[in-house]
Amino acid sequence: MILGNIVIKKPVITEKSLSDVKSGVYTFDVDKAANKIEITKEVERLFNVHVTGINTLIIKGKVKLVGKKRRKSKLADKKRARVKLKKGEIIELFEVGGKT
Repeated sequence: MILGNIVIKKPVITEKSLSDVKSGVYTFDVDKAANKIEITKEVERLFNVHVTGINTLIIKGKVKLVGKKRRKSKLADKKRARVKLKKGEIIELFEVGGKT
């Protein structure tokens, strides 16, 4: 269970994710400990929609060189969820310039 009930961190607004909106698939950055059931319930509660499918993926953090001595530092891993909605439903958060 996630403490503080923060499952969805932010929507992913990229060219690829916005092209998936046309087919009813929305992408979110989610808490790494969240499971598919928790993510589904949270999306349905926040946006008042019906989820028909969900895929999750973990994106490994990159290794960056930092500081004057250029030491290696690893960025944190991220988890993303691709959520498919019932046909005809939309999330208005993903509308860019009035278009989906």
